[in-house]
Amino acid sequence: MEKLQKNLSYHFSDITLLEMALTHRSVSKNNNERLEFLGDSVLGFIISEELFVRHPNIDEGQLSRLRSHLVRGNTLANLAKKLNISENLNLGQGELKSGGFRRESILADAFEAILGAIFLDSDYLTVKRITLMLFDNLLNDTKPEDSLKDFKTQLQELLQKKGHSLPKYELLQTKGKDHNAIFYVSCLVDELKISVEKSAKSIKRAEQACAQSILEEIKTL
Repeated sequence: MEKLQKNLSYHFSDITLLEMALTHRSVSKNNNERLEFLGDSVLGFIISEELFVRHPNIDEGQLSRLRSHLVRGNTLANLAKKLNISENLNLGQGELKSGGFRRESILADAFEAILGAIFLDSDYLTVKRITLMLFDNLLNDTKPEDSLKDFKTQLQELLQKKGHSLPKYELLQTKGKDHNAIFYVSCLVDELKISVEKSAKSIKRAEQACAQSILEEIKTL
């Protein structure tokens, strides 16, 4: 975990907090879910505050959509990959066999849990500094107009512009119960023969992840 701490530019005083942040619920009841809950709140506040300061002339609705654009699961998973969080994940045998260390929802949850752990190990200003460092490029590249349309809307409008039929979303399965549920969704664009599957903690997030993936694939055609 020394390499991970170096990537974070932060060394824990209480290393057990980092160990907990990296422990998935498939291992035991002592897992990262509570830290994830805390980290999600801390991250949301930090990004909200930063967007509020950076964009003084946009309204609450746009700020909210910009924040969602920045803290969506796909983005957090990509940041987790850059930090090589997967190398340090503590997963149960089932998740190991199914490639859980590559699953975006697990990586995103661990990323948020680590922020929660840093907050407990230090203070708000420290976790804010680290968070803004990790999001620096994303924040600099984010424009107010990014908030106007979500990925599903962008995909729908692009397909309509090209004269194609609308994408078809389907809920494939749900794993877990209540607040621990993970939703697996597919999206199919018949005429382009493109199909993707994504998972997230809500159907809406999973559908958005599917739409984003297809948008990126269409751009390469």
